[in-house]
Amino acid sequence: MKNLQKITLVGILAVMSTVGYSQKLKKTKVLFVVTSHDKLGDTGKKTGLWIEELATPYYELVDQGVTVVIASPKGGQPPIDPKSTSPDFQTETTKRFYSDSKTQKIFSKTLKLSEVNHEDYDAVFYPGGHGPLWDLSEDINSIQLIESFYNNNKPIAFVCHAPAALQHVKDKSGQPLVKGKKVTGFTNSEEAAVGLTDIVPFLIEDMLKQNGAIYKKGADWSSFAISDGLLISGQNPQSAGLVAKKLIEKIKTIK
Repeated sequence: MKNLQKITLVGILAVMSTVGYSQKLKKTKVLFVVTSHDKLGDTGKKTGLWIEELATPYYELVDQGVTVVIASPKGGQPPIDPKSTSPDFQTETTKRFYSDSKTQKIFSKTLKLSEVNHEDYDAVFYPGGHGPLWDLSEDINSIQLIESFYNNNKPIAFVCHAPAALQHVKDKSGQPLVKGKKVTGFTNSEEAAVGLTDIVPFLIEDMLKQNGAIYKKGADWSSFAISDGLLISGQNPQSAGLVAKKLIEKIKTIK
């Protein structure tokens, strides 16, 4: 009888804990920062945000009650990489995004990054696409924003090419924020596979290593993400959902 009571109590506590976390997440506000850059170097082709890297984590979060706000350097409608809209790259979440008029309206009216304050949010998430290599890597507002989140004990998450935004981010001592931390991002071999090694301004893997990061990776095109304290990163589009899950778990431990 005592064992039965103990098992029942454990079950009740587990349910209460889940409900408690759910309530916490409903009070959580996460900022998404996306690129405003649409030119793929000097190729004459278009680039921008890789839509799966926005849609998958977006719904992973909002389905749990999290409020998501989207910002970009220029504000307004962000560019979507045309390749990411091709049939070969569609997933259940991208299909959901394209049929979700409410979310598309939010996406078309992103906040201007210069007007965003970390104090209004619990965490920040950076989706990728090649665009961030050109704008978010050098954007002073983005750099200061990431530093503010991190220095105020708030999680920062990046996927695929989005770690480009960490290129010039420093810690309180003036060292690269990624120095000595486990980080991942789009691999050199994945960049070579898409034929853009000589087009992009720098390679994510090389940049992270040059800044002293402990660079980690999984097999090309596999889902791989890693957490190191407040810093969460994912390797490629396939990793976007895993990064979002890790971000949720990190938020739960802080709130």
